Parts: sequence; structure tokens; C-alpha cells
Amino acid sequence: MTPTIPSDAELVKLMSAGDDCAFATLYRRHQGFVYRFALLMSGSSNIAEEVTQEVFLILIRRPHGFDPARGPLLAYLYGVTRNHVLTFLKRERPYVPLVNESENGISPAPFTAEDDPFGNCTRNEIIKLVRQAVLTLPLRYREVVVLCDFHEMSYAEAAVVLDCAIGTINSRLHRGHALLLKKLRAAGAVDSATPDSQVMRCFA
Repeated sequence: MTPTIPSDAELVKLMSAGDDCAFATLYRRHQGFVYRFALLMSGSSNIAEEVTQEVFLILIRRPHGFDPARGPLLAYLYGVTRNHVLTFLKRERPYVPLVNESENGISPAPFTAEDDPFGNCTRNEIIKLVRQAVLTLPLRYREVVVLCDFHEMSYAEAAVVLDCAIGTINSRLHRGHALLLKKLRAAGAVDSATPDSQVMRCFA
């Protein structure tokens, strides 16, 4: 008989009752996603590590802050992560240098040569160009690009994270994509003749 895998909501209840194993399971299940979101938002592995620790400390100290009726646990964790990243960026500086994600246990999304709109750039150069362009976006556009493109969240899920309307997510993502394409083309990173849709496939 296949054992039943407890849901996040069930694990949070167990954790709030003092079950350390439940917290450990939640941490293993979601730590990587939280860290990657913080890293893509901040560009700093130090900030990402500290924010990740803070997010899970909040979860274990205030488990009732998560309301399953409002959405999944990961959306709640992303919301807490976002707030902490914004606090760090305001406190330190508006922009921090991009780190090499492959050195931090994060594998970039694959793409094929036929989808490559970046000419003779190597794969690592492409990843660096796109990540740097994302980090230069205003925060309101950066966060929707990271959530929807890199984390493949639906508009509805992203709306829960950011506590805004689905239409706002749609308009900000459209604007974020336009800004990214403009920055990449201005830097000469993308052939001006390459269709926008082909460039977008490399963003995630």
C-alpha cells in the first residue's frame, strides 16, 4: 500500500503542534524554491541565504500566518520572501551584483541551439545577460518576471503572492518583457531581427 504524502497544510498543522519532523519536511520541500526566488530578486547569494533563513524562522514561529484558504504554502512563502528581499535592498543598495547561479546549486533552464537568439554567445554568457537584465528592472516588473517566467507561476498564483489583481500581473509582465527586450537589444545582446517570442523562450 502506497503511503500517503502529507500536504503542506497538514504539515503546518503538525509543525504548530510541535512536530519537528514536519518542519524538516517542509524545509526540504520548499527551501530550494525560496532561495532561488530570493537570489533572482536580489542577485546576491548572501541576501538569498539570509532571507531564506528568516522566512523559515517566521514559518516555525508564526505558523498561523499561513492561511490555506488564500492559496498554497509556497505562494505564502514567496510573499514573505519578497517582503524580506525588498527590505534588504532598501537597507543596503538598490542594486547588487549578479552571482553565478550555477555555483549556488541552481541549474539554469535548458535551451536548444535552434532557440538561441543570442548569436555566438555561450550558454553561460546568455544566462548572465538575461539575469543581469532582470536585475535592472524596476522591482514591480522584476518580481512578476521572476515569478511567472522563472518559477512558472500562473497569473492567479502570482497575484496571491503579490496581493494584487490578476490584470495587474498581466500588465506588469507584459511591460517587464518589453523592458527586458529593449535592454538586451540596446546592449547588442540580441539580434534585432530575432522575433520577440524566440527571445522570451530563453528567459525562464
